[in-house]
Amino acid sequence: MKNKTVIITGASTGIGQEIAKYFIARENNVVMNSSNQENLEKAFEELGSPANAVYLAGDIGKRETGKKLVSLALEKFDTVDVLINNAGAFSPKPFLDVKEEDLDFYLSVNLKGTYYTTQAVIPEMIKRQNGAIINIGTVLVDHAIDGFPATAPLTSKGAVHTLTRQLAAEYGKDNIKVNTIAPGIIRSPLQGKIGIEDADSLAGLHLLNRIGEVNEIAEAAYYLATSNFITGETINVAGGHTIGHAI
Repeated sequence: MKNKTVIITGASTGIGQEIAKYFIARENNVVMNSSNQENLEKAFEELGSPANAVYLAGDIGKRETGKKLVSLALEKFDTVDVLINNAGAFSPKPFLDVKEEDLDFYLSVNLKGTYYTTQAVIPEMIKRQNGAIINIGTVLVDHAIDGFPATAPLTSKGAVHTLTRQLAAEYGKDNIKVNTIAPGIIRSPLQGKIGIEDADSLAGLHLLNRIGEVNEIAEAAYYLATSNFITGETINVAGGHTIGHAI
């Protein structure tokens, strides 16, 4: 898994930045994306402005952003081998309080972003009869929590889980592997954004009685990117969250 070209969306902070770091360190070419230009430039600099990485800011909810990412990958590195659809938005809100603009926002970022970017890369993967697409979902799709109402983002993420299985079916004949990583509670800036001041207080939601770290998601992404016989699966990286709780 050297000199492969990897497009990573939502790569400016947290899980996405760690995934970029992980692949760059293993001598892969990385195209980083985020909707925030300033944060993306900062992340690139924090990674040491590596020669085997480039970045492009843009809203992945818009079809042209995915096309631009593929064009940049081909221009700089000649191939597109792996896509990691990490960009996403998530925040709790009671069902009856959800407005049309809330639902539109999550469907645009989480579902359309994954959908459009994947549409952009698959033709290149078909040409090479090889490729890996890794979507980021959430364990909450299959394990709802009463105290964490988030129907709008979860509906969009549930669609991503379903999209994974259908794409695996459609493009298995082209040797394109499509899988989902479903994280549990991960120590990242997202926790603060949604009002969780002490993420470690949620450790009991996992059988291992701790929250996850961003590098553990990066490890899973690398494994799926290198695997040649796993497709259509949802891999829970969640310390046993979907099996039981340590509370």
